[in-house]
Order: sequence, then C-alpha cells, then structure tokens
Amino acid sequence: MRVVIIEDELPSSRKLERMLSDFNYEITTTLVSVKSAIKWFKTQPHPDLLFLDIQLSDGLCFEIFSAVDIKSPIVFTTAFSEYSIKAFDYNSISYLLKPIQKPQLKKAIEKAKTFHDNEKELFALKAALENQKIASYKTKFAVKVGKKIKLIHTEAIECFFSLDNATYLRTDTSSYIINSALTLLEEELNPDVFFQVNRKFIINMTAIKNIVSYTNNRLKVTLNNYSELDIIVSRERTKAFKEWLDK
Repeated sequence: MRVVIIEDELPSSRKLERMLSDFNYEITTTLVSVKSAIKWFKTQPHPDLLFLDIQLSDGLCFEIFSAVDIKSPIVFTTAFSEYSIKAFDYNSISYLLKPIQKPQLKKAIEKAKTFHDNEKELFALKAALENQKIASYKTKFAVKVGKKIKLIHTEAIECFFSLDNATYLRTDTSSYIINSALTLLEEELNPDVFFQVNRKFIINMTAIKNIVSYTNNRLKVTLNNYSELDIIVSRERTKAFKEWLDK
C-alpha cells in the first residue's frame, strides 16, 4: 500500500513512518506544506492512503482540497486540545491525536474512507475548526548553544524547571535556558503530555520512570534521565496529577 504523509514536524513524520513500516506500508513521499502538497498531487498518482496534519506551516490543510480533487482515503493528524476534538465527531472522519500511538493508528487506518465518501463531513469539519478558537500547542523551542541556535522539539523534552531565577528545559542529555516562565509554559504545552507538578517543575508523562509515596500525602516522581533535583508533586496538585495519569 502506497502512503503519503503531509506533516511539517520532522520528529512526528519520522515516528509515523516507523510505525507504518510495521504494517508493511510503502511511504511514497513526505510533504511539509500546503504549497508542496498541491504541487505534488497535481502531477503524481494519488496514494492508497494519506496522513494529513491539519495545521501546516503555511496554513490549514483544507486549502489543498480547494486546489486538488483528492480521492485517497485520509487520516487526519492533529495536536489540537481535547476540548477542540469534538469538531472531529463525524461518522467518516478518521483522525489521530498526537502523540500518535500504535493501537490508535491501526484503528484510524481501518476507519479511513475515500475523500468523496466524506466530502460533506469534511466541509463541516473545516467550518467547525475555523469557527472556534483552536488551541494549538508549542511543538519546538529555540535554544542558544554557544553562538548557534538549536531547535528542540517538545517530544524530546523530559521536563521544564526553574532554578536561580531562570527557566530551563531538559532533554535526555542536557539542560538549556529558555526565555519563558513556567506559568506561561503551562498554557503553551499540550496538557495531555505535560503537567506542572509544583512551582518549579513541569514534566513530560512519557519521561516518567517511577512514582512513589512521599511525606505529607505527596508523591515523588523520577524521570528517565533527569536526576539533579527531587521532583515532588505538591499536595495541592496531587489529585489533579493522578487524574492526569489516568487520562
């Protein structure tokens, strides 16, 4: 089966490619923008399946449909917030929430239908997304390393922490200063993935290695790589933290 991926975030597209390889799908090409997608679909045979990120760097993906009559089955991918996902509740719209998981990928593929079969719902989806305030979350941070600027994607971040009046992000190997306060970061990050456990730490769920009971009805969290400071879930946030883990 020939597959085309339209995704402007390289880590996300590479992860999807790896998972699709387990289904023996052939990745025909990976495109990164509305403009490149329109150009490609006008000159190439359409694939057996299309994975389409809704919010691309140069606009919403629906602009592609205005320029090209796409007949491929479509699986939409999105990092929109949970409250916004109600816009996708149509019978024939197949979608995946980021970060993509393999069981959900398999289910979405099974549900995918041809574009002309869900055309009415596609336009209804477009209208729903354009008429509501969509919460799109920060996907990368630019950090300074010497005289260079390095881009770090949120998928690679274990935690954010404040220390000595500065804010840092931590990958599996290094910590980098960023120009943002934790209070602002909490609003910019996907709440399904990141949680502020106390005044000093925001952690990534995928980086959690262990959770144990701590004094005064609190919890202590250990991450895969970060170990410099103890990460203690405050009493005020313990209940919300447990609910977040169960989502």
